Amino acid sequence: MSPFTGSAARTARWEHLRVEVADGVAHVTLARPDKLNALTFGAYADLRDLLAELSRERAVRALVLGGEGRGFCSGGDVDEIIGATLSMDTAQLLDFNRMTGQVVRAVRECPFPVVAAVHGVAAGAGAVLALAADFRVADPTARFAFLFTRVGLSGGDMGAAYLLPRVVGLGHATRLLMLGEPVHAPEAERIGLISALADEGGADTAARELARRLADGPALAHAQTKALLTSELDMPLAASMELDASTQALLMTGEDYAEFHAAFTEKRAPKWRGR
Repeated sequence: MSPFTGSAARTARWEHLRVEVADGVAHVTLARPDKLNALTFGAYADLRDLLAELSRERAVRALVLGGEGRGFCSGGDVDEIIGATLSMDTAQLLDFNRMTGQVVRAVRECPFPVVAAVHGVAAGAGAVLALAADFRVADPTARFAFLFTRVGLSGGDMGAAYLLPRVVGLGHATRLLMLGEPVHAPEAERIGLISALADEGGADTAARELARRLADGPALAHAQTKALLTSELDMPLAASMELDASTQALLMTGEDYAEFHAAFTEKRAPKWRGR
């Protein structure tokens, strides 16, 4: 994401999200607890635009995505989205589905790690948002459900058919996307859908601690590692090795690489600058 901006000012207030940024960590909360944080057209658009702004500003080194209240996110709002889409024409439906995909791309392509703090339900689009994150920290109440076939749509929504097999394997992904059955935290941990299982009620705290650890580390190295993980998913080995070599050569000219050597020589902890 280019840091160069046009004349538009930074967004001062996000209507559909609660956003806090402090010491390099952004905390983004889906804040419709009375609706289990169901997503609206505006919430999708806000997530897409927020991630673009944070990516350009280069002030954020890690982001925690969570949900307020009893769950993480119950997916698209049945009344405000599913009901509305029934009266849309093909062009409008394509615009909407492209926008939801843009949100997932923004999560995958932003230059900082995203940690999803999952408690309670993560269903439909909420499950895909968590899936798109770099880390999923869940407490024992978490349950994931990819419900798209349950409403008569393809299970491959918002990139789920691309991402899920790469996280849990084709067999598990086929079962989850075809049947739409919930996966509770113990099974999610067993099949690799979650990165870490927190104590009950502790997902947000554990996610914040992980984000702090990431933000205090070498930000440029993290950004490039994330970029390679995404870019190399479909590359042949030779192209992947060449991209790795080019990336490492560039990072070897950076300040952080020299700082590690200086810190090692001086027997102290490195002072990472993300450069």
